[in-house]
Amino acid sequence: MKQTRIRLFGSVLMIIIIPMALFILGIWKNSDSHLTTQVLTSGIAVLVIVAFSMAFWVYSGIIQPLEKLQQAMHEIREGNLEDALDAEDVNSEVRQLMEDFEEMRIRLKENQEEKLQADRDSKELLSNITHDLKTPITSIKGYVEGILDGVARSPEQMDRYIRTIYNKANDMDRLIDELTFYTKIDANRIPYNFEKIAVNSFFRDCADEVGTEMAAAGIRFFYEGNVPEDVLVIADVEQMKRVINNIVGNSVKYSNKEQGEISICLKDDGDFVLAEIQDNGRGISKDELPNIFNRFYRADSARNPKGGSGIGLSIVKKIIEDHGGRVWARSELGVGTTVIFSLRKYVEGEL
Repeated sequence: MKQTRIRLFGSVLMIIIIPMALFILGIWKNSDSHLTTQVLTSGIAVLVIVAFSMAFWVYSGIIQPLEKLQQAMHEIREGNLEDALDAEDVNSEVRQLMEDFEEMRIRLKENQEEKLQADRDSKELLSNITHDLKTPITSIKGYVEGILDGVARSPEQMDRYIRTIYNKANDMDRLIDELTFYTKIDANRIPYNFEKIAVNSFFRDCADEVGTEMAAAGIRFFYEGNVPEDVLVIADVEQMKRVINNIVGNSVKYSNKEQGEISICLKDDGDFVLAEIQDNGRGISKDELPNIFNRFYRADSARNPKGGSGIGLSIVKKIIEDHGGRVWARSELGVGTTVIFSLRKYVEGEL
């Protein structure tokens, strides 16, 4: 940069001084009057002032901004993307260059932050998955060893051991399914097959399936469809089942009452149908409630010994938003949680 500065100063001086010096020299040769001498003296003074004014303009308008730009480039090369490049006081063509450079720095910083967040998310997911797979595997090994050692002597004990092994294997299968689906979300490759469905009939069928599982788990289950039978929505059947299963699964996981209760209720809401899935579990604090649909978020471990990948509700949010709806929740500690999501009603000619 020092050599550039010298060259610019030299160029300015040559462009301005040499022509003016030649002009003054020509006048001096052709005249010897006292007046001419005064004019020449004044001309030289003006020449010096103009030359240094031009030099100052070049320095403040070009060289100084370029030095700032060079320093900013050095900082980025060293990995520092925090220092902003200020182009407010620059009034030259260099300003646009500096503004473009600053925009590039901001984008590089955003990309770096996204990459760091993705790395943290991946590590957290790996930690969650490792923990949540280890727990059922350890349990399965323990029950299998009990069977092999003859601990389960009666048919009733054997049946209980086998059912427990089966349930733990199902937990692992659900976890792996969530992980597989998460990779599709990350790549925006969720396979959707949208079709017209009678919303009340669909939720009633889902409630029948869920109700059987809840009965086996000792949880009371209720369904209330306050929507006319002819109301249709556009939805992917399989993905909507995933939404319901994920929400209900969370309710079961965090149930802490002697008699757990879960209900699904449909409500008509103008152009939308609202689905409310309510439980009487431990509830969620006001501080944690806004974060439950964020990827990898899990409630305070002191109140959340159940584990989980932390992606179940984020999957729900993604699917519902892709259906043109939205999802939210309300909760009270010690009382329970209600997750609500909306689905747009079918409009003739939409599909």
